[in-house]
Amino acid sequence: MKPAHPSLYLAAAAAFTVAGLSACGGGGGGSGDSTPVSTLGTLSVSMTDAPSCGFDAVNVTVSKVRVNQSSSASDTDAGWTDITLAPARKINLLNLTNGALEALGQTSLSAGHYTQLRLVLDPNTGSGLANSVVVSGGSTEVSLDTPSAVQSGIKLVNAFDVAAGQRVDLVLDFDACKSIVTKGNGKYALKPVVKVIPTTLNGIGGFVSTALLARHVMVSAQQNGAIVSATAPNASTGEFALTRLPLGNYDVVVTADSSAAAVVGAVPVTSTSAMVAVSTAAAPIALPAGVSGSIAGAVSLTPASSTATAYVAAKQSFVAGPTVTVKYQGADLASGSYTLAGLPVGAPQYAVYSATLPLQFANAATVLPGAGKYMVEASAEGYTTASLPLVDISLLNQSNVNFNLKP
Repeated sequence: MKPAHPSLYLAAAAAFTVAGLSACGGGGGGSGDSTPVSTLGTLSVSMTDAPSCGFDAVNVTVSKVRVNQSSSASDTDAGWTDITLAPARKINLLNLTNGALEALGQTSLSAGHYTQLRLVLDPNTGSGLANSVVVSGGSTEVSLDTPSAVQSGIKLVNAFDVAAGQRVDLVLDFDACKSIVTKGNGKYALKPVVKVIPTTLNGIGGFVSTALLARHVMVSAQQNGAIVSATAPNASTGEFALTRLPLGNYDVVVTADSSAAAVVGAVPVTSTSAMVAVSTAAAPIALPAGVSGSIAGAVSLTPASSTATAYVAAKQSFVAGPTVTVKYQGADLASGSYTLAGLPVGAPQYAVYSATLPLQFANAATVLPGAGKYMVEASAEGYTTASLPLVDISLLNQSNVNFNLKP
């Protein structure tokens, strides 16, 4: 997983506002001078990120955000209003974890119902790399292929209402771990996974032991084994924040290299403006040292697809408890190959959430399929998910775990 990052962002998002952005109306979107001020509202857009797997940097250069009332409008149709960044801004997405926001700007909009956002990126031209990655442990920027995002923008269909005299704040949550996929021969492509989330800072927070911070720690909030939000802890303090979560119960999963995982079950998020603590600086979550293994193979799609990306996840379940994802990765676009490295062989630590801290973790002897054993699941949009219920790495790594996904 990706390295820890140097900042913690539990402070108000306003601290990250960037000055000097220009907002301009375009395509007849209702922000022209002829629109009465009394019928205008304001849209403000920011960007944040979940951590990336295997990279020290994921850079994208944002040129504009576009908004339209029609969810089916093409990039050349009328009705667009643009927030233009002048000049376009190169942003390292991995600096935007733990609730950090990068303000992209704001614009006036006619009051009404809007259903489409697009995030437009600058292309890589000449020797300059507007969009790039730096592989973990490396020092060289590698080009990131972004054809669709460059040509027409990353399409985000998300309904929201703008009221006259009111401001709407939207946050684009860019999941770099799912969005960056390999395409063979050391090349990478952007297959954007972006969701629109609330601006209000709420969620789950805590601390992991600083002794873990050099071991690629990742913390995620999950529901039924699906990762809803993920982050890396602060590189100095070990503090983490899983922010802007919809109300509900979450299982918090903490993983690190050469360590058994830790899971906190059923953490309740009941407020849109408060954080729920699962550990403190005085009693951080510590993971026991352990042996790691790997699962590798390939995913094929029948029929083949030039646009669908396959993802592979290693999961475990607790008797009378949750199912959680321990590791996941996108398969290579060209070959379909994948490797889930750093999977714990030892049983995870488990604790049910309590408002009384510190939580008491115990070795989860009742994990299924068993310690060092995983259910491996492969999925791709438009294809039926497939799974293998028992892949055992307790004695040796598994290197031929293959899937063929069909509609």
